[in-house]
Amino acid sequence: GGVSTVATVKCAKNIDTFEKITVASRRINSCKKLQKITKEKTKIDIDIAQVDANDTKALIKLIKQINPRIVLNVALPYQDLTIMDACSKTNTHYIDTANYEHPNCAKFEYKEQWARNENFASMNLTALLGSGFDPGVTGVFVKYIQQNYLDTIEYIDILDCNDANNGYAFATNFN
Repeated sequence: GGVSTVATVKCAKNIDTFEKITVASRRINSCKKLQKITKEKTKIDIDIAQVDANDTKALIKLIKQINPRIVLNVALPYQDLTIMDACSKTNTHYIDTANYEHPNCAKFEYKEQWARNENFASMNLTALLGSGFDPGVTGVFVKYIQQNYLDTIEYIDILDCNDANNGYAFATNFN
């Protein structure tokens, strides 16, 4: 999807940092399309794989096969838990761009992800949650502004908006 395309191209543009990129999705044709786009935009070849992000055992198998240092999860928010579980079982660092949301209830929260934090910490693994826009990039922006431009901050308002409407209270473009 769109988030994966942006993230993959950005990582490929910084291949010295990321060294090797493998994109996985349940739809291999989506991976092939992204592989082609990445090559056209960056001249970097990426690997692709097919996997169902709802299947922890399949994820574990793929992670063991690829042996990545880190998994960047740009899948749907309700797939966070299976991907986190696969990462902890394979001693792999984890970053996601959204926080968990049950597939039948549009209510973003970290409770179930934070319950897994001790497992990651005990293995000296990073589990960086909600690294998308808000929370995520907005926190980085605020910290930068605080350190470089402001003496104090009383409060910060963040307005999430977009031009979509599908009946969900938040993040309508992600659902």
